[in-house]
Amino acid sequence: MSSSPHALSRAAFFTLLFTACLFGANHVAARLAFNHGLDVATAVLVRSFVTAIVVGAIVWQQGVSLVVTPRQRGFLLLISALVAVQSLCLYAAVVRLPVALALLTFNTYPLWTALFAWLLYRHRPERAVLLAMPVLLFGLALALDALGAASGLGAAGQWSRIGAGVAFAMVAAAVFGAALVLTQHEAASVDGRLRTAITMALVGLLALVAVPLQGGLHLPQAAAGWWGLAGLTLFYGTAFTIMFTLLPRLGVVGSSPIMNVEPVAALVLAWVLLGQAIAPVQVAGALIVVGTVMALGLRRR
Repeated sequence: MSSSPHALSRAAFFTLLFTACLFGANHVAARLAFNHGLDVATAVLVRSFVTAIVVGAIVWQQGVSLVVTPRQRGFLLLISALVAVQSLCLYAAVVRLPVALALLTFNTYPLWTALFAWLLYRHRPERAVLLAMPVLLFGLALALDALGAASGLGAAGQWSRIGAGVAFAMVAAAVFGAALVLTQHEAASVDGRLRTAITMALVGLLALVAVPLQGGLHLPQAAAGWWGLAGLTLFYGTAFTIMFTLLPRLGVVGSSPIMNVEPVAALVLAWVLLGQAIAPVQVAGALIVVGTVMALGLRRR
């Protein structure tokens, strides 16, 4: 997905927008399933294996080259482990926070990406990233109601309620930032479809290892939960399939700032379907976060 808005055709723009909405719907469906008995490891297991099967079938049907160097295999394993941690932590955040707030906290990953690019490859952060950091964190503080003004709980009461969820979302953002940096520098030459199929299969295997640690599979206990599980699997799998099969044909490569409307889509869907609402000042904070991340993505390089 191009970093330049001028490179996007109308079809690519709306496809990206649709994909972002699918990712947001995936998390809303996950929260619905979690509310009815599904656990995080089971959700990641089902979602990852189904996505791996679908993308693997596309890889086979389109005759994608399966050549991967030993170095790339090692880094794909590491990247998959990071994505598995990110998936588990982000869903754990969705369990504990309103969906939009979990995703907004996760949307700090560009800051982590800049940090890991500096730590691992000595790439100095761009001035735009450094300037965006305080704005992004200010917007996030508003969105999370960090001082507890909107909730009336005060700072201590608010953080006792949201602290665990925010911590999980921050860990998800950090490991995802590391995964992006490693992908760019160590696995970029691997076809995106093959990379996705391998990563999702390995994430599924790692989730399979995590399931016994949570006492085995915990499937939904009500019809609404099964609909949520089906929805999160369908939305996530469809979004990833679009990203790595359709978008390259539309001339979109890499990542796009348009994808950062995901928290806004989740905010609307969670309000409509789950009755989750946040205060106006939190909505303003959410828009600051999304706007800042999109501005970073749209900047000229």
